[in-house]
Amino acid sequence: MAIKTASDFMKFAADNKIEIIDLKFCDVPGLWQHFSVSANEFGQEVFEEGIGFDGSSIRGFQSIDESDMLLIPDPESAFLDPFAEVPTVSLTCNVRDPVTGQPYTRDPRFVARKAEIYLQSTGVADLSFWGPEIEFYIFDNVRFDQSYNYGFYFIDSEEGFWNSGQADKPNLGYKPRYKEGYFPVPPMDHFQDIRSEMLRTLEKCGIRAEVHHHEVGTAGQSEIDMRYTTLARMADQVLLFKYIVKNVARRRGKTVTVMPKPLFQDNGSGMHVHQSLWKQGKNVFYDANGYGLISETARHYVGGILKHAAALCGLVAPTTNSYRRLVPGYEAPINIAYSQRNRSAAMRIPMYSPSEGAKRLEFRTPDPSCNPYYAFSAMLMAGLDGIANRIEPPPPVDKDLYDLPPQEAAKIKSMPGSLEESLRALEDDHAFLLKGDVFTPDVIETWLAYKRKKELDPVRLRPHPHEFALYFDI
Repeated sequence: MAIKTASDFMKFAADNKIEIIDLKFCDVPGLWQHFSVSANEFGQEVFEEGIGFDGSSIRGFQSIDESDMLLIPDPESAFLDPFAEVPTVSLTCNVRDPVTGQPYTRDPRFVARKAEIYLQSTGVADLSFWGPEIEFYIFDNVRFDQSYNYGFYFIDSEEGFWNSGQADKPNLGYKPRYKEGYFPVPPMDHFQDIRSEMLRTLEKCGIRAEVHHHEVGTAGQSEIDMRYTTLARMADQVLLFKYIVKNVARRRGKTVTVMPKPLFQDNGSGMHVHQSLWKQGKNVFYDANGYGLISETARHYVGGILKHAAALCGLVAPTTNSYRRLVPGYEAPINIAYSQRNRSAAMRIPMYSPSEGAKRLEFRTPDPSCNPYYAFSAMLMAGLDGIANRIEPPPPVDKDLYDLPPQEAAKIKSMPGSLEESLRALEDDHAFLLKGDVFTPDVIETWLAYKRKKELDPVRLRPHPHEFALYFDI
């Protein structure tokens, strides 16, 4: 049955003999948090009154003197948890302030809902559709540690090309060469069945999945694509996607990471985001006579994304590890340019189909370490700023941007080279995010402070293992 209301949910739980209700919500960095309630103690009133939790223990939320917060479950988000031993149904929740009764401004899901409302208020479109391509690695073993006098990480995979000479156990070969993992059949592709199980599990949990395949990197780099849907719904699905692929892998004795760059000298994992705007059932981005079949509105949307690209990086490529991926030579979109078909540009116009329904823009800079609610909302706000101000992007570049003559390459700007640079750009350029109260100054300030204190400083203060190779003998 389709669950739309609180009463629908209660009937579903009773019909399926549910014993546990799992309540999930998103913290500021972008990870799901949860706690579980006995079905015997869960009444329909929870959908109105909420359930309390300690907001001071959640990253980016409340201080200890204002810690009490409420979760309000969304009945439409319900799915049967495929990994729980006890019959469990999961609900994604909105966060509310118990004193004011208002939605919590730092709740990432609230930001996404406001972005959709703001889009409608502009009159440009009534819907936006989003289709992220999430890449990830499947590993067999991961070890890492850091202390006062040492620091290391160690990754292993049965499929890793570095194991081609391994002799500790029978070695059957068939390991994708570095940067040659796109598209060999089994047995070179070791993970066909795991990805199929991931895709089928996504479908069982209500996500329409379209395709899965091995990606370019050795050692199990993979991609599973979800069918496009609306902004807030897709952000929900990204978190459910991560939950599913990680737990399917764990069930099979593997581990999954969506870190943008876990391996040295092989491809990183991105999250290319396809996006389009629709009004009254028509694709606002389509024009049969336009370059790449895109409209003037779409071109101005591109202009907004590219104008604010550096600031967007602070939200769509938001980890120090993101900038190990955003380097030349690994299909990484570091050039602030747009083009039809060209994967070396930050913004690509896919040309697989000439139909109106298929016309969209693909922003290739984001990676799956982002908070999808913030990232999708920020991209939409940048594009809408471009439309409102009729921002013209630089002329399209239909050449390999990594192989341009120096005089041409010098004219094309690059994405920031570090998280520090991106956060500085976001600090200087975020007025477009504040329109319609979609993001608030408090959200931006909290994000910047968290990233600088909890991520930038800890990485900056630690010696890097390779520094010993470079400098120990100086």
